[in-house]
Amino acid sequence: MQNRYDFVYLFDVKDGNPNGDPDAGNLPRVDAETGQGLVTDVALKRKVRNYVGLVKAEQPPYEIYVKEKAILNKQHERAYEALGLDPSGKEGKRKGGGDQVDKAREWMCQNFYDVRTFGAVMSTGTNCGQVRGPVQLTFGRSAEPIIASEHAITRMAVTTEAEAEKQEGDNRTMGRKFTVPYGLYRAHGFVSAPLAEQTGFSDDDLELLWKALEQMFEHDHSAARGEMNARALLVFRHEDRLGNAPAHTLFDQITIERLNPEAPARAFGDYRILFGGEPIDEMVPIGGTTELGNGVALIRRV
Repeated sequence: MQNRYDFVYLFDVKDGNPNGDPDAGNLPRVDAETGQGLVTDVALKRKVRNYVGLVKAEQPPYEIYVKEKAILNKQHERAYEALGLDPSGKEGKRKGGGDQVDKAREWMCQNFYDVRTFGAVMSTGTNCGQVRGPVQLTFGRSAEPIIASEHAITRMAVTTEAEAEKQEGDNRTMGRKFTVPYGLYRAHGFVSAPLAEQTGFSDDDLELLWKALEQMFEHDHSAARGEMNARALLVFRHEDRLGNAPAHTLFDQITIERLNPEAPARAFGDYRILFGGEPIDEMVPIGGTTELGNGVALIRRV
């Protein structure tokens, strides 16, 4: 990779819970001071991982390191076995050390997409070192305060015979569900060319990342999350691998405007996206590129 990239990612949710907080009874995450909804970077990365695993069938070099029911130390041992290394050497309390760790770390980057993309701490058990990933994401934050709706739901069945006896023929059980009527969320991302060089993250890997951000919600539908959709992926490409402009000055140019502030927003059409005060549709079409000057181009993927 010879370019730095910064990007703005917009996605929305309708009648769903985009990211429940287990410390708050699975209520949608919210900024307690502003009331804005939050979606963690971990939740977004999880969907990227799931998409890549689905598309690439989790075959090298697109295996997924952090996945459901994975035993991470077993993955570390695979690296040593594949390279014919002896992990019995000690480095503190962790196995492996020196050149072995460097070779094992390189093997992990080559085989696991999420390691060379997002990085990982792989120093537990058999030591494969640490990787600082070239791709980083921020929390998603809603454009406006959200309201979490609470719903009582019923299930016309019970789990055990003992429960059925207590119900005396009425097998209905009660539960609760939380949803956001509508929320438009914004997250920022960064891609570092020097860090990509260290992990082997390539232009092909970057294209797969863009595809994942564009399509990952299409393969993540569930009753809990309602309708979630990618609404905009605006990428700033720098000619210089170290960057031609600070990321925040580019992000500040992109604003979200409510068309009718008097009525509650219930659809993406209730907003419009502006760049420098001008509608984004007038600046760059979907799939198009606009040169902004000073070595920066704006690419509109969604």
